[in-house]
Amino acid sequence: MKATKAAALVSGTALAVLAAIGPARAAEDTREMVTLPQPMQEHMLGNMRDHLLALGEVFHLLAEDKIDEARKTAEMRIGMSSLELHGASHMAPYMPPGMRAAGTEMHKAASRFAAVAQTAQIERTYEAQQKVFAALAAVTETCNACHTAYRIR
Repeated sequence: MKATKAAALVSGTALAVLAAIGPARAAEDTREMVTLPQPMQEHMLGNMRDHLLALGEVFHLLAEDKIDEARKTAEMRIGMSSLELHGASHMAPYMPPGMRAAGTEMHKAASRFAAVAQTAQIERTYEAQQKVFAALAAVTETCNACHTAYRIR
């Protein structure tokens, strides 16, 4: 796939993610408040910011046709391999079950993306690239689901 097609697909995916977020609600926030000790709250926010930075890097790497680097970034910074890095075992007890499940699903989705990207790196077909973007969309969908249901501030 040419870099311009990949860039267009990545840009389109990024726009879809932004559209899904939608305008901020001025009405009452009905999401479940999750109360965390201040250090844990800062830790969680730091983790989420790192996930966003990693997603941005993945988008850029895909636009540059650097699929293997995108795969590695997603796995090591967001996927199941990142749990130790982010102190997941220390955070989990503070989360309600649904939030914990959403977080676990996000990490699993990132690992699935990495596996799909590895296959796409070998196959180098349009269909394989479509699967890459679908797998990446699944990662952001889990983020959106959690942020729609929960808040920590």
